[in-house]
Amino acid sequence: MDGIVAIDPDGPDEVFLAWCDVLHASAVHDLGDLHSARTPEERRVLLGDPARRTIALGACDERGSLVGAATLAMPLHDNLRLSMLDLAVHPDQRGRGHGRRLLQHAEGLVREAGRDLVVADTQWRAGADDVHGGFAGRFGYQAAQTNLRSSLALPLDRDRPTGLLADHDGDGYVLRTALGGIPDAWVGARALLARRMSTDVPLGDLQIEEEVWDEERVRADYERIVHAGRTAVDTFAFTADGSVAGYTQTTVTSDPSVVYQQDTLVLREHRGHRLGLRMKAANTLALMDHLPGPATVRTWNAEENAPMLAVNRELGYAEDAAMREWQKELR
Repeated sequence: MDGIVAIDPDGPDEVFLAWCDVLHASAVHDLGDLHSARTPEERRVLLGDPARRTIALGACDERGSLVGAATLAMPLHDNLRLSMLDLAVHPDQRGRGHGRRLLQHAEGLVREAGRDLVVADTQWRAGADDVHGGFAGRFGYQAAQTNLRSSLALPLDRDRPTGLLADHDGDGYVLRTALGGIPDAWVGARALLARRMSTDVPLGDLQIEEEVWDEERVRADYERIVHAGRTAVDTFAFTADGSVAGYTQTTVTSDPSVVYQQDTLVLREHRGHRLGLRMKAANTLALMDHLPGPATVRTWNAEENAPMLAVNRELGYAEDAAMREWQKELR
C-alpha cells in the first residue's frame, strides 16, 4: 500500500540504500554528469548532524516500493522557525502525486515542530528550464534567491593563480592553508567567520537569521567532514598582527575527481584588497598539489554576488547550472 514512511539511516541497509537511490536517480536525471548527489555514507553523516534535527522520509507506491525521498532539516542552534526541505521523486514515477504527498506530510511535521518557515530549492542545467519551479509555485512557495553554479577543471596552468598571488605580495596580508583540518589557534577565528558568513553574503529575500557558532561547533563540523569521507582544504587570510580577515574552504570527496567549494568570505572591514581572489588562488594551488589526478571544482554563488562571480571567471570557472531557493511561510 502506498504511503509516507520514516527512513532510519541505522535501519536495514536495503531500505536506506533504496532511499538514496531515489535521490541519486533524480539528480542524474535533472543534471546528468553535472549532478552533485551525495553518497550514502555522506547522507548518513548529514542525518546525524547534531546541529540539526533531520528527518528522512520516503514515499512508497502501491507495491510498497520507494519512489520518493525527502529530508527535513531543522537548525537547533539558531533560525528556530526554519526548516530546510530537500525533496525528490524518481524520474520514472513523477506526475503521480508522490511529490505532493511528501510535501504535505513534511509541512505537517514542520507545523508539529512549532516552526513556520520552509526553504527548498530547485536545480537545472545552464540553458535549460527550471522544470520543478512550477511545482513549488503551485504549493505556495515563492522564489527567494537564484544561485549560479560554476565549475573549474583541474589541473590548470599554475602561472594564473601564482601570478595573482605575486601581484599582491607585501601588502600586509598573510595567506595560510591547512589540509584535513585547521590548527587549534584558528578555531576561534573560524567560529567568527562562520557566524559572519550567515549574514554578510547576499541572501536575496531569504529570511535567514545570523547563525550561532562557537569553537565546539566548529570542531564538530570538521569531525563531520572527516566522517563523511571528505578532506577539507582551508585557506585563511590574516593581517600582519594576526587578526583574521577572511577564509575559503573546499572539500575533496571520497571520489577525488570531485571537489566542492564551500564558504568564501572576506570580512567587510577587509574588502577592497582582492583577498577573495587571492585566497581562492592559493587554495587552488593547494588542491592541485593534493589531488592525485584531474578534478572538477564546483561552486555556488548568488546571481547578485557580482564580485565573487567575477573572481570565479578570473580564475577560469565557467557557469554550468543554476539553483533557485524557494520560501514559504506556513499559516
